[in-house]
Amino acid sequence: MKATTIKALAKVFAKASIAVVLLSSEAVAQGAGRLDKIRENGSITLGYPETSVPFAYLDANQKPIGYSVEICEQVVQAVKTALKLPKLEIRYAPITSATRIQLLANGTIDLECGNTTNNIERHKLVAFAPTTFVAQVVLVARRDGGVDVNDPNSFRGKAIAAQAGGQTFKVITLINAKNNLGITVVPGKDTAETFLMLSTGRVAGTANDDGLAYATVATSRTPDDFVIGSKGLETAPYGIVEPKDDPAFKKVVDEAVIDMMKSGQIAALYDKYFNSPIPPHGLNLKFPMSAALKRALANPTDSGDPAAYE
Repeated sequence: MKATTIKALAKVFAKASIAVVLLSSEAVAQGAGRLDKIRENGSITLGYPETSVPFAYLDANQKPIGYSVEICEQVVQAVKTALKLPKLEIRYAPITSATRIQLLANGTIDLECGNTTNNIERHKLVAFAPTTFVAQVVLVARRDGGVDVNDPNSFRGKAIAAQAGGQTFKVITLINAKNNLGITVVPGKDTAETFLMLSTGRVAGTANDDGLAYATVATSRTPDDFVIGSKGLETAPYGIVEPKDDPAFKKVVDEAVIDMMKSGQIAALYDKYFNSPIPPHGLNLKFPMSAALKRALANPTDSGDPAAYE
């Protein structure tokens, strides 16, 4: 498929997705808030991606685990306390980059616990809890691929895979158009699918956030066959995604996240998933906390402006 065709389809999909989300958000807004819904149901549903190591993924028993998942699970305890419930059931729902915002807006999930970039455009559709990770969008390629992962121009006329509906897809699409590189931007369902395209030679590279890129390469069968860019193409702050226009629910969630930051729980979870052996194979990513994330934890913010993290 030609790059122009894919870009056209991406625009149509984006417009359709926004329309669906806006309609869904309006419908939910006319009903009860999420706290009322959660109290009535006695349960809360957490959306999570299945292959976003170490943020949200499945362990050997197919149970959702990860840095973002555990943050959400702690938030659930705060919701339970706020509602004075004797118990609160946690339900888990797998999502993808293309479905997460719609499922949150229409009430299928109550929080999205993965690796969603907090940007100003998304604030039209959803809200974000204070930032709990700050990523850099980077390129990944095979070491023998004949391209420079720090120079998008070296991918001229080639194909790059990125998650459909994700910020990385938008970033590489804009770079491609701005510089007239003739890159074919190939959409993938998730991180695992885009990396499979790269490892099987279907594409020359992938665009991904650095934390995901390091985890994906490290957990592959032949990590030495791949190279990860050190030059960030865009800053990508992550936050737990919340319903839009629900201040009561947002207050409970945000206060819980901030309490975790102040108590050191977030930092401890970071060490657990980024600097210690993680299931299911005991791999240690050895990915130190960035200066940008340290600042975000010390000064909590839900800003979608990349400049807020510089």
